[in-house]
Amino acid sequence: MRYSSVVTAVLAAAAMTAATSAATAGSVTGKASYYGLKGRTASGGHVGAFTAAHRTLPFGARVKVTNLKNNRSVVVVVNDRGPFTGGRVIDVSTHAADALGFRSAGVAKVRLETVSR
Repeated sequence: MRYSSVVTAVLAAAAMTAATSAATAGSVTGKASYYGLKGRTASGGHVGAFTAAHRTLPFGARVKVTNLKNNRSVVVVVNDRGPFTGGRVIDVSTHAADALGFRSAGVAKVRLETVSR
């Protein structure tokens, strides 16, 4: 009985790791919002023209963000942590939101593709 519990736990962990790796290797779809911070970000930098906040990608990672409604894309550099609102996958700077065409809406459905880590 104990052996089967251990095997089940190991298989579940392996499946979760594989799913996470697959999502990281490909593209991720979800909601994006924007922010206009003043001051320093979590990495010690400042919000720039094309910067973003992401929960797990390393600082300095470059991510292609595509607005799925109008197909506009920009490449942003991760230099902060977030978003902390449920259901969102990335926060982009106001300049990036303008370029993506969703600043007036506040939120957009986007696809993220990691360009470099």
